[in-house]
Amino acid sequence: MAGHTDLHLNMIYYKTDEEIELIRQSCLLVCDALARVAEMLRPGISGAEIDRAAEELIRDHGAEPAFKGYRGFPATLCVSVNEQVVHGIPTETQVFQEGDLVSIDCGVYMNGFHGDSAYTFPIGEVSGELMTLCRATQTSLYKGLDQVRAGNRLGDISHAIQHYIEKERGYSIVRELVGHGIGKELHEAPEVPNYGKRGRGPKLQPGLVIAVEPMVNLGRKDVRTARDNWTVIAKDRKPSAHYEHSVAVQEEGGPDILSDHQPIEEAIRKNANVSVVEPFEAVA
Repeated sequence: MAGHTDLHLNMIYYKTDEEIELIRQSCLLVCDALARVAEMLRPGISGAEIDRAAEELIRDHGAEPAFKGYRGFPATLCVSVNEQVVHGIPTETQVFQEGDLVSIDCGVYMNGFHGDSAYTFPIGEVSGELMTLCRATQTSLYKGLDQVRAGNRLGDISHAIQHYIEKERGYSIVRELVGHGIGKELHEAPEVPNYGKRGRGPKLQPGLVIAVEPMVNLGRKDVRTARDNWTVIAKDRKPSAHYEHSVAVQEEGGPDILSDHQPIEEAIRKNANVSVVEPFEAVA
């Protein structure tokens, strides 16, 4: 679940190896829930139906949906369709149609730690323009993750995402919503913007665990919040895409990606009602 840029975040809590493993377990359960959703998605199914399935799977594993009740949010999943950027509320009347982009964000609380991940699903045959948006957004996530290395700075992640999306692809990065630290709390320090300058911000140190989540608009960057006080919508009503991984900084080498989109993508490949999204470049 994306944080708002005005979210008050205090000191950074660095995690032990044992704590990182507990966060990993929560993240993997998130991805199992998203894979369950990926099996079900089709034109005509409702947001409420997939939300119930995700909650059942999470609770069957002795965990709790991290989003349900968080600041009053009423559901297990954030389900955002087309011009809805994030934080959409799944309902019985939210029915998916052929050609929709459905962005689904899920969080789990288990063994004292949170997990968080998101994926955008193209329902049925979607336009080439929208598939390209999804591929670019997914690629930008891995561009950002490649900068999650000890000694780099937070701005290196932000810059990598923004430069790829806005300079190379010509899309827009949403400013009002950001990634975040994650651990015992769903939203911890530091904020992780998807825009910024290289070499700025806190130095990345081993034990830092963050959720990196580019939110990319096909049109302009401007957004507004709907009357439900949750759903964030692109002001120009053009579609948006959203992908997210939770990741830890290691002593050496590249990122330790704690969530895993592979089960989600395997489920998509078995479901003729969802199109497979391949990033433009090899993943981190």
